Amino acid sequence: MQRIYVDTSVFGGYFDPEFEVPTRRLFEMFIRGEARMVLSEFTTRELSRAPERVRRLPLQVPPLYREDLGSSGEAEVLAALYLSEGVIRASMHIDALHIATAVVARVDMLVSWNFRDIVNTAKIRGYNVINARLGYPVFGDLLAGGDRQP
Repeated sequence: MQRIYVDTSVFGGYFDPEFEVPTRRLFEMFIRGEARMVLSEFTTRELSRAPERVRRLPLQVPPLYREDLGSSGEAEVLAALYLSEGVIRASMHIDALHIATAVVARVDMLVSWNFRDIVNTAKIRGYNVINARLGYPVFGDLLAGGDRQP
């Protein structure tokens, strides 16, 4: 079964007219068991501060089709490299952790509606340089959501 890492922006997209259709289709896939939703503790933590209707969304997915990832030192190190090598702004540490967690967990896909720091061609190139150097999968194999320049 395909494992799809979902960052926090996707949950907000469920109620956003611009992203509602693809987001709801993605959730329908998870609910039907066509793919496994992968959440990190960072996503869960961010969702805990969201409105209740957003917080309830992961509960729609049966536990069998959901995977929760804890933090890992390996992902922390990878995220720190993204930051120290200037791929992503220091203020976006949580986004670096989302990316690194997905990479280290070797998910099949990462879905995000964050076009500034995650789904961005220039940044993806930077992530890929680091990932390839360290033997991790490159983002061409991981990212979904299209690409938009800020």
